[in-house]
Amino acid sequence: MTDSGVDAAEDLTDLYREYGDDRLPPGQRETDGFPVLSKSGTPSWNPETFEFEVWGAVEEPLSLSLDEFRDLPSVTQRQDFHCVTGWSKFDCEFTGVSFADLAERAGVRDDAEHVMFHALDGYTTDLPLDECTKPGVQLTYGYDGDDLPADHGGPIRVVTPHKYAYKGAKWVSGVEFLTEPELGYWEKRGYSDTANPWNEERYS
Repeated sequence: MTDSGVDAAEDLTDLYREYGDDRLPPGQRETDGFPVLSKSGTPSWNPETFEFEVWGAVEEPLSLSLDEFRDLPSVTQRQDFHCVTGWSKFDCEFTGVSFADLAERAGVRDDAEHVMFHALDGYTTDLPLDECTKPGVQLTYGYDGDDLPADHGGPIRVVTPHKYAYKGAKWVSGVEFLTEPELGYWEKRGYSDTANPWNEERYS
């Protein structure tokens, strides 16, 4: 990635206006760092055998190598990142494939209503389809002009600037389109299924 790509980042840091009056959601503190959190540590993976798959309620299931995924049309966006544990990092620049573009490529069926993200470490999380197609939701492989670090979800993670970050799965290897909702890993353990930071929807 080049500096020109970073400079061309689309600024989405004002999307909070749809959800609340303040850029920093209630109960959050701004941090300059980028803490690392996961359910069980960073999984190992092989770039030669890694596959990214899309299946379920779609017309065109996809199976892409990492190189093929990175060859898809990309976007670079400046957005904020909110962790359910109480910290927020402003002005993150993520590069990846927009979820809306991926959905269009797969030909999502009319009966698809939810999306389950599957990760290399067994993590899952579910979002309604209409939440996934909102601005800023992307499958990210670049961060601040470089490759996304492994401990932050590389090779591919989801970012969801309008949700707490546990809705943005790290180490994503698959996207499953569902006709009805299913609870993901943290949602089964008491976390909110809606996860709106401006309403402090942390727990169910």
